[in-house]
Amino acid sequence: MPDNDIAQVTTAREERGKRVRSEIEFPYSDLESAVELTRMLHSKAGSSCATEELAAWMNQSATGGTFRTRVSAAKLFGLIETGQGRATLTQLGRSILDKSGSERAARVEAFFKVELFRAMYEQHKGNILPPPAAVERQMEQLGVSPKQKERARQTFMKSAHYAGFIDPGTGRFIKPGNVGAARDDAPAEPPKSVGGGSGGGESSDIDPIIRGLLARLPKSGDVWPENERKLWLQLLEGSFKLIYKEKDDN
Repeated sequence: MPDNDIAQVTTAREERGKRVRSEIEFPYSDLESAVELTRMLHSKAGSSCATEELAAWMNQSATGGTFRTRVSAAKLFGLIETGQGRATLTQLGRSILDKSGSERAARVEAFFKVELFRAMYEQHKGNILPPPAAVERQMEQLGVSPKQKERARQTFMKSAHYAGFIDPGTGRFIKPGNVGAARDDAPAEPPKSVGGGSGGGESSDIDPIIRGLLARLPKSGDVWPENERKLWLQLLEGSFKLIYKEKDDN
């Protein structure tokens, strides 16, 4: 092959690599999943354990993509450190499990550890986030690969909800207030009755984002202005797009 043809092929490969590789850091797993891994480590081993042990406790393979993705995310959020085949809790990792009050501030700190999330906050703080397609376009502009933009948006949105950055009343993207206040670290309990059902059992399969929106529904007979109803429905629709997949036409 002539030298100029080799140069063209090499350049094309380099360009493809640039399009696949993101130029800004973000986790492939969301903050809540990272906290679950951190909690497992703490409950089983205290502060440090072999990564093979942690994988086994989570019923995953230590060399599998799912486990490695979750470990990488926990590191990126600043919750654990790894080295010499071990995973060790950081001070932030301990704080995010602390039910005495520091866990709320720790969630905010962990969210801001991610370069992409910080950049998105600086551009949208105080405002309602744009539709998913617009969020993905902006992430591309910030350096996320086109092939990774959907994954980046999903982990960003789930992490933002979990850390309390999406105000339930207004839908605005804003840093939580009073982050030093105590808050139970357990997930919010789902409503006892949804859509007029008899209730009594827990709906553990309902996504936490949906549970949070349902918990914000006013009681029957309460005043609920039309503009607030419309905003709630928009948030619900956006959550559906985030949580559920479209039917595969193939």
